[in-house]
Amino acid sequence: MRRLMQIIPFVVLGIGMGLLAVWWERYHQGTNREVFPFLSPLERILVASRAVWFYLSKIFWPSNLTFIYPRWNISPAHLLDYIWLLAGIAACVAICLLRRYFGRSVEVAAAFFVTTLSPVLGFIMLFTFRYTFVADHYQYLACIGPIALVSAGIFTLADKFAQYCAIIVSAALLLVASLGTLTWRQAATYTEIETLWRTTLARNPECWMAHTNIGLVLFQRGQIDDAIAHYRSALQMQPDWWDAEYNLGTALLGKGQVDEAILHCERAVGMRPTDPDAQVSLGDALLQKGRIDEAIAHYQKAMMLRPDYFLARYGLGRALLQKGELDSAIQVCRSALLLRPSDADCHTTLAIALDEKGNPAEALQHYQKALELAPRSIPTLTNLAWLLATSQDASLRNGRKAIELAGQADQLVGGTNTLVLRTLAAAYAENGEFARAIWTARSAMQLARMHGEDSLAMDLDQQIALYQLGMPYRETVKHR
Repeated sequence: MRRLMQIIPFVVLGIGMGLLAVWWERYHQGTNREVFPFLSPLERILVASRAVWFYLSKIFWPSNLTFIYPRWNISPAHLLDYIWLLAGIAACVAICLLRRYFGRSVEVAAAFFVTTLSPVLGFIMLFTFRYTFVADHYQYLACIGPIALVSAGIFTLADKFAQYCAIIVSAALLLVASLGTLTWRQAATYTEIETLWRTTLARNPECWMAHTNIGLVLFQRGQIDDAIAHYRSALQMQPDWWDAEYNLGTALLGKGQVDEAILHCERAVGMRPTDPDAQVSLGDALLQKGRIDEAIAHYQKAMMLRPDYFLARYGLGRALLQKGELDSAIQVCRSALLLRPSDADCHTTLAIALDEKGNPAEALQHYQKALELAPRSIPTLTNLAWLLATSQDASLRNGRKAIELAGQADQLVGGTNTLVLRTLAAAYAENGEFARAIWTARSAMQLARMHGEDSLAMDLDQQIALYQLGMPYRETVKHR
């Protein structure tokens, strides 16, 4: 009774944490929607019986290890799927019959192994069962039972055959050294995230999760085409997976394929309307397409789902700025910066809104802050240079600094950006270098005409006329 009282608190704590895990999996990981309905009680028993033997085999023969194993196709209609269950029943009978020869050690080790594994065998649904029923790390604690049993057996064997103790110890050391070498080789898989997922894909080619995660790595590196290819592969394997739709839509948007991006983002939102990431991704795509009001609706939906979501607030601020609702844009951008004060793009967006609102002094502060955070940002360099070159407020103008900033932007884009050249021309004019201003503005005008930017070309023509008269340009309608 005393021993029982000692373990009761741990049992209660374990049950409590287990119930918490069940609640989290069902209501925050989606098992109540995606996996739970698809496994009947008999299917779960069949999965569990196979998993027990899988884990036991990996303890004593750790070959073909991988981060994500193929998901088994279990069906009560297939007689072969009952082999593992029958083998388990036979093992239980054998343990009972051999108890008098080996004592209770074998049954205790087996009971410990199965009981410790039971929460991850399939009786309780986990989100990972969406793509695999087993994982090596699930048995880290459970393997203590079989390992302790074998260790005790080796010790008993060494005691019984003391004359061969040196041989037994040498064999044990050799085994440990071999397992250590295998562990060192396996650990190399985890040295880098891309290595992990590529190794997983090599050992499990049908792993759509690996395709998706490799896509994420490649997208973050700027290898958008390769990322898109992996996302498409994931969707071919798992067509109803919303996350792959969302990631593919985001990648396509980064590639400039806006219409297809909208299609995939809309599918992601349709599959998971309560996911704020999908809402923001669709909002970004719609905003780039010019469908501002629709974009605003999705940003607002994302903020309702996650009030502290920076990307939703920043996206809403950009949309409101494009719509011309400057007061609202300023308010939203300020609130976004409270969530992430080190975001350069948000500082730039707020600066543009403040400048258009007629507050260039505060805009200048935010441009300068953005430049500190992202010294190579083309929009920040260009917009700050434009303010310094064309502001109506003489105390803010600085032609030399404007030339420096616009020149940096021009070098970064290789002289191929119309707005950058337009800004550089205005900076030269502010600094009194009108010949260079005219030449640069004419280059910008040629580019504008080549790109079909007729309105911008007309503006440049008017600015060139000023420069020819020896007059710098002063902004009246603010530049974005």
